[in-house]
Amino acid sequence: MVRALSTILVLASISASLAQASATLLLEEPYGKLGFFTATGHAAVYLSGVCAETPLVLRPCAPGETGIVLSRYDGVGGYDWVAIPLIPYLYAVERPEDIPLFSDGKMTAFLRDQYRRRYLEAIAPDSRDGGAPGGNWYELVGSAYDRTVYGFEIETSAERDMALIRHFNATPNVSHFHLVSRNCADFAKDVMNFYYPKALHRSLVADLGMTTPKQMAKMLIKFSGRHGDLEFSRFVIPQVPGSAARSTAVHGVVESFFKAKKYYVPSLVVSPIFAGCVAAVYVGSGV
Repeated sequence: MVRALSTILVLASISASLAQASATLLLEEPYGKLGFFTATGHAAVYLSGVCAETPLVLRPCAPGETGIVLSRYDGVGGYDWVAIPLIPYLYAVERPEDIPLFSDGKMTAFLRDQYRRRYLEAIAPDSRDGGAPGGNWYELVGSAYDRTVYGFEIETSAERDMALIRHFNATPNVSHFHLVSRNCADFAKDVMNFYYPKALHRSLVADLGMTTPKQMAKMLIKFSGRHGDLEFSRFVIPQVPGSAARSTAVHGVVESFFKAKKYYVPSLVVSPIFAGCVAAVYVGSGV
């Protein structure tokens, strides 16, 4: 039933998006070892009216096509962004009916590598032994096997889609990833602000000046509230049932520190004043 619900939600989102151009901020929960140390998660953008000639070249969608997810990851062939169709991005398969009911680590790795060999060889070529390479390319396909994804969709226009396509195709696609100033949430912010200038911005207080996925979602919700004439919707794509550990809630920077006992309790012992300041920032920022 979870698989069915996930597929229905995805298809419903696609069907709604096909009626008009839209941009969807994808807020993805943290997971695994990195999620243990930081709970900020990942951000990407799904564009219903933009498709990909290749993962590195954009074009307008043809009738019946369902758009792509644009995302930034460090260590993916030296590129700043990669475009992946929505269903493969979430499930590493090309058709909704091929989404597995249950997935373990081996199946997820197989589906990802199968898609890589077919479409991503130029970005993530085989290792010397002919197997799957290292790096973060796997994050581009099968995201829903690792974590729950939240979507915040707002209407755009075909004209702005074309402007974005021209801009991305004409700009060098070279990674200058930086965790603090040029991360995945910065990329999502820039894409959304391309459609609606100055709609999203970082928080100097709640995130200590770092751009985070949760802050981008909060800003988009506030922006939609100020612009009731724009169509806006939210949806959830559940993590696929399986042997993988479940992803965890998304937090901002200060919120992550305040809610993590492994950080906050030691700081309370070592420096009660510092811990008190963190608590004051957390409460005062309303995160």
